[in-house]
Amino acid sequence: MRDAEARRARLQAGFEPPGPPAAAPPGLGPGPDETLDALCGAWRIFQLRRGHRYSADDLLVAWYAGETARRAGLTVQRALDLGSGIGSVALMVAWQFPGAHLTTVEAQPRSRALAARSVAWNGVGDRYTLLDGDLREAAPATGDFDLVTGSPPYFDPAAGVVSDGPQKGPCRFELRGGVEDYCAAAARAVRSGGRVVLVMASAGRERVVSGAAAAGLTLEAWRPVVFKEGRPPMIDLFALRLVSGADPVERAPTLEATAGPSLVLRAADDERTEAFRAVRRAMGYPPGAA
Repeated sequence: MRDAEARRARLQAGFEPPGPPAAAPPGLGPGPDETLDALCGAWRIFQLRRGHRYSADDLLVAWYAGETARRAGLTVQRALDLGSGIGSVALMVAWQFPGAHLTTVEAQPRSRALAARSVAWNGVGDRYTLLDGDLREAAPATGDFDLVTGSPPYFDPAAGVVSDGPQKGPCRFELRGGVEDYCAAAARAVRSGGRVVLVMASAGRERVVSGAAAAGLTLEAWRPVVFKEGRPPMIDLFALRLVSGADPVERAPTLEATAGPSLVLRAADDERTEAFRAVRRAMGYPPGAA
């Protein structure tokens, strides 16, 4: 633990957190089985010490959502995060768009409670609606969200051992639907001209395309993510929008036609690539090569 704290101090040395400030109310701190960890800029997030913790997947889908919205010229006033877990993706979207109101949908009470405390710690409670329930039924079907995000679980419960640890099973296995259900919920929520951004295991790439098409969404762009140079992609980032008109090309875009360059996170020597450092800087993370 002391080594981790020393490393964190080195990375934070001389770092002025960008973006909106955090409220950091006195008396609101982690419980004995929790940690309060750095997120974007001055913002922090509550996590279980041995539960599900936010990952590079969450960082990348939130970053790609911001990039997608800005590329489309969207003014993000209403954003929705599906299967929000401890709230990491939604918080990172809120950090990027200080004028946006965030709605989250999460079925696990412990995760939702952690997210609520993180929202309070960062002082954005007036910008949040936290909904309780399975996204397949509880997600708003209002068609008025500018941006919808989601980090679906990747694994079929029949294909592995589902952990009975706090939060971990539903975060990794499709116990409450898969990417097709995320696409369907997103299509009901997003407005015309809005965007849907998802992350999915590369092995499920075709499922995203078919699930989007079935829901009335079209693939606008996507990027494969390579965790280390020389290895195959492990996850992909997808930008989707509602189908408009009857153009058959728009209704059936190909993966080849919409692919962006691979985002490589670490070079062969295990150092972060400049592309990944740029992502981290954009999301308010401190500089540092490690």
